[in-house]
Amino acid sequence: MKSTFHHIVRFVVSLLLISTVLPALAQDPHFSQFYEAPLLRNPSLAGIFRGDLRVQGLYRDQWNSFTNAYRTGSLNAEMRHPIGRRNDFVTTALQVVYDKAGDAALTTTQLLPVLNYHKSLNDDRNMYLSLGFMGGWIQKRLDRTKMTTNNQYDGNGYNPSLPDGEPFADFRQGYWDGSVGMSFSSNLRYNENNTFFIGAAYHHFNRPKNSFYQNPSIGLEPKWVFSGGIKLQINEPAFFNIQADYSRQGQGSEVVGGALLGYHLGTDAEAPKYTVYAGAFLRWKDALIPVVKMDFGPMSLSLSYDVNVSSLKTASLGRGGTELSLSWTGFLENRNSSRNDIRCPVF
Repeated sequence: MKSTFHHIVRFVVSLLLISTVLPALAQDPHFSQFYEAPLLRNPSLAGIFRGDLRVQGLYRDQWNSFTNAYRTGSLNAEMRHPIGRRNDFVTTALQVVYDKAGDAALTTTQLLPVLNYHKSLNDDRNMYLSLGFMGGWIQKRLDRTKMTTNNQYDGNGYNPSLPDGEPFADFRQGYWDGSVGMSFSSNLRYNENNTFFIGAAYHHFNRPKNSFYQNPSIGLEPKWVFSGGIKLQINEPAFFNIQADYSRQGQGSEVVGGALLGYHLGTDAEAPKYTVYAGAFLRWKDALIPVVKMDFGPMSLSLSYDVNVSSLKTASLGRGGTELSLSWTGFLENRNSSRNDIRCPVF
């Protein structure tokens, strides 16, 4: 228990030191339950779970208490394939994102295949170095009928019959986007139930052009994401799951981190009937995020709510965004299943 507490203190102190230096601001769609959308964090996190197949869905409804702000959905599916001596793995995956923002209904749809290779570094215990690539097609569109501009205001107020004055060539645009990431995952030598990972990802490495004005000088800024997580067993039924991300895109940055306390219910600690979680995360200078979660069989259900602590808290009355996630993890019923494997990348 002393060792577990020592790890927690070091992790939290490190996170707070980082977040006092770096302000929080992000340009890409993001989730408070960032750990439930691992491919958006880092494509090399695909396949780091117990099972052969995983499907995760995540929905976010943000700031609709005072404006028509953001609705974001994510769906990812992963499949692991053993390679060679079965210590190495390849994961193929698909990430889909749908985001609708603002009164002008700026809608973004992303379709991103993923390929990840896991190289085993130790024959005696879990220790993997993973390299992942994610890339695909992104489409954005605006609803011009919902836009209002200064040109549409005359001496009597807003006049929708006036032209908006925007020289858009097209209200739809599409482009190719790519990301690459690397991660290291392992268990701690003194307790194989204690696992951790660290990783770094570079998103939008091709700097895609995404201007509705068709301005070739305007491109999507690349984004760095540094991630870490550790699962620490307290006793047979209880454990901590600690996660944190630091991301930087252009002049903006974001720090988010926190912990869940998990507790197994049932007589079999290796295969509990239920696992319940409770905890909180903090997105620095933006939101406090309480979370509750439950695992039951191959399913997992999680609910979180953002309590706004940013400069918008007066207008929002502290109300931020609600998120709901649902995931399923399973095994293949064939000779390629990892069900009985002793070593596999897992967190």
